Amino acid sequence: MMRLGIDLGGTNTVVGLCTPQGELLDKMSAPTKTGDPDGLCAVMHSLCRQICDKHGVAYADVERIGIGLPGTLVKATCTLTFGTNLGMSNVCFAHAFEPDFTCPVAIDNDANCAALGEFAGGAGRGTRNLLMVTLGTGVGGGIVLDGKLYTGREDIAGEIGHMVIVPNGAPCNCGRHGCLETYASATGLIRLATEAMADAPNTCLHAMAQGNGGKLTAKMVCDARDQGDAVASRVFDDYCDYLACGLTNLVNVFQPDVIVVGGGVAGYGEKLLAPLRERVHREQFKVGPEGTPIVRATLGNDAGIIGAALL
Repeated sequence: MMRLGIDLGGTNTVVGLCTPQGELLDKMSAPTKTGDPDGLCAVMHSLCRQICDKHGVAYADVERIGIGLPGTLVKATCTLTFGTNLGMSNVCFAHAFEPDFTCPVAIDNDANCAALGEFAGGAGRGTRNLLMVTLGTGVGGGIVLDGKLYTGREDIAGEIGHMVIVPNGAPCNCGRHGCLETYASATGLIRLATEAMADAPNTCLHAMAQGNGGKLTAKMVCDARDQGDAVASRVFDDYCDYLACGLTNLVNVFQPDVIVVGGGVAGYGEKLLAPLRERVHREQFKVGPEGTPIVRATLGNDAGIIGAALL
């Protein structure tokens, strides 16, 4: 028996063939048909057939299909209720793969799928309780408790980016103010740096942005810090303070075995993780000297595929 995991993104749709234990054997992709529910389902269906045909897997031997996607959803009916990045709402996927595939279909948030993937076969392997934090355009999260995804009463638990860490702080897209996402995402890092640049004409960040059409990136802030730029260093320290505040709150609530950090900003590696550990370990409630491990995700984009297959 095999499983199919689908990572449904705003740009590409990726289908992976997995064992029931979460081993990814192969994957195929195609552009996502945003704004076209029927076309999207047809693409997913076609990719599932293609990858099974390529490996000689009978359609009847696929025991489950899982889909990880951005947006709000109802797991019980396998329905995407609101998918901004996909340009569609109220789309049911329960029968999208019939008549070829008659197995159950499951869906979940893409961040939850990434958490499950890292738990099963990545940086969280061997643990029972895991928190996944993704640092990209926003701040995403996934929670695994006692070996199972925790998604809450309305299937939307894990929105850690919308935990307020600065009362009456910067406005967030969710409508609140001072959310972790507004300070600890890549977008938040860029905002902090841009504000600091206004009073610092000598920072190398100006030249970096000008060389990129006036657009500053999170990587530029990290590169400037590596070059010893005082403004970038101060901004990065502030960024770590904000992120550590959010992670410490989560540690004190859940006491996880590990926090796995993924997303674009996590590409900075130990230069990010080391100061985070120092801050979180200093502030968290703990009995012994050891704090909660904070590690980088290891599966990259494959985490969502594997997690979806394991739903």
